[in-house]
Amino acid sequence: MLKKHEYTPAHLFLDQTPYFITGAIYLKRPLLSLAITKAYLLEVIQSSFSQYEWELHHWVILDNHYHLLGRSHEGKKLSSIIRRIHIMSGYYLSQQGLGEKPFWWNYWDYCPRDEADYMIHLNYLLNNPIKHGYVTRLYDYPFSSFHDLMAKVGREQLVGQFKQYPDYRQLEIARDDF
Repeated sequence: MLKKHEYTPAHLFLDQTPYFITGAIYLKRPLLSLAITKAYLLEVIQSSFSQYEWELHHWVILDNHYHLLGRSHEGKKLSSIIRRIHIMSGYYLSQQGLGEKPFWWNYWDYCPRDEADYMIHLNYLLNNPIKHGYVTRLYDYPFSSFHDLMAKVGREQLVGQFKQYPDYRQLEIARDDF
């Protein structure tokens, strides 16, 4: 574990391990509200994971934070990946006149303990647009890996996934959410 400052969360650096990562905008400002900004951030996330040979499995980008679920190659590269994401997107936000520094507050990471824990965090990630009131149906939110997952596994398997792993603060999915 690494903890450099009193207010910095501790980070685990584990190789070949699933990671759930959250990055948040400083003061929860909605600096990522534009579609083009979310698209740029996704490109930076994807290229950063690729550069460090990490796998990006799932993602969601909201107006003031993001969640990622993937797998490490070298755990010690996590800080470099997040630093690159935040520096490049911060520069973009600055160039677009979308806010003032600091842009990013921090990031938090968590390593799911087993498949059930992974699936619970995946469902939480996918459900975030509903949780924060962006949409009432997951299908209506374009800035998430939900659509790719639904195309890959199908609606019935996805519904089953939410039923089998509902336990993230009593996550409930209505029948018509997607």
